[in-house]
Amino acid sequence: MGQADQVPELSEIRRRAKERMGGVCRVCRVCDGRACAGEVPGMGGIGTGAGFIRNAEALAEIKLNMRVLHDVAEPELGVTLFGLPLELPVLGAPVAGVKINFRELVSEADLAAAMVGGCFDAGTLAMTGDGGHPEVFESGIAAIREAGGRGIPIIKPGPNANIIRKFRAAEAAGAPAVGIDVDAAGLVNMRLLGAPVGPKSPRDIRELAESTSLPLILKGIMTPDEAEIAAECGAAAIVVSNHGGRALDHTPGVAEVLPGIARAVKGRIIVFADGAVRTGVDVLKYLALGADAVLVGRPLAIGAFGAGRAGVARVVEAIRDDLRVAMIMTGCPSIRTIGPQVLAS
Repeated sequence: MGQADQVPELSEIRRRAKERMGGVCRVCRVCDGRACAGEVPGMGGIGTGAGFIRNAEALAEIKLNMRVLHDVAEPELGVTLFGLPLELPVLGAPVAGVKINFRELVSEADLAAAMVGGCFDAGTLAMTGDGGHPEVFESGIAAIREAGGRGIPIIKPGPNANIIRKFRAAEAAGAPAVGIDVDAAGLVNMRLLGAPVGPKSPRDIRELAESTSLPLILKGIMTPDEAEIAAECGAAAIVVSNHGGRALDHTPGVAEVLPGIARAVKGRIIVFADGAVRTGVDVLKYLALGADAVLVGRPLAIGAFGAGRAGVARVVEAIRDDLRVAMIMTGCPSIRTIGPQVLAS
């Protein structure tokens, strides 16, 4: 999964990924969770697959106002998050767990290095994962350290003492922030591997926020009241996410709940959105619905399998180029100007 001498076209990256992934991901033309429903472990949605499917459906239902009578020819895509300038408001989602989800078709270290390095090369950050096998977290930390701290580790919601030990590793690696996958509270595979997880109380969140000098992200917030709790308990950011539809069947899509959550806490904490982002148009939709930035997971995994670090960077760059065109076609001169006016009623 190293850097390729010549980066192939996206179609070739997808062809190679489909061949290499051996059915773990079918690399469908439309990635909406239907073909892989119930394939957990794997890349699909849990149970009926309704959560994954609804993420895609809800986002597709959002329509945009096209505006072309303006002078926006070179929109500004850059943002600053956690004190770092990024070339676009898109981060890599924490894709990890090769023994559980990818049948060990790659090594944990190679996947983490491709995700973090590819996002770095494209001018942004990747989040890294955690799991019941120690190498999951350790590989992410190693990749972040290698990238000079340009990555954010996301930690499973185990006992607070264990989380705090991992916070120290994140601090030592130079990470700009740290997060907790609170939407992994019910993952059975963690318990089977001797690393039980569970929900976090407001008291737990306060303790964790106070235990680190880094901004704390809570990933897996799907209601305005829990967004309020996160803000009140010291979180610096939340990720509006249903864990890719992989944690609880029959959740609503992220696009359905994001506006209410943004109304509750935007401006007080950073709001990320995570769910079925495939193009720059999808990014624009989530920003217009109230997100400050978005996460992309499955497409970057496909990039990693198709061409390693260079493949991840190429996918991010394609999303960036698509976002630029979408901003021109909706009359948005900068990321901060994207709002409800973009959305067709």
